[in-house]
Amino acid sequence: MPAIPLETAGIYVAAAYIVFLALVLVYVAIIGRKVGRLERELGELEQLGGEPSRDRQR
Repeated sequence: MPAIPLETAGIYVAAAYIVFLALVLVYVAIIGRKVGRLERELGELEQLGGEPSRDRQR
């Protein structure tokens, strides 16, 4: 015998998927903001110091 009736279990499964999807979207948004900030900071550093030569990095 299941812990909850199968008729209502679907609602909980759907709610769990919605919560999981919301968490993934929040995570992606946070990472996207961090990447945008890093790109902006990198651009500022390149303007201050000039772009490094590829030969100097090797």
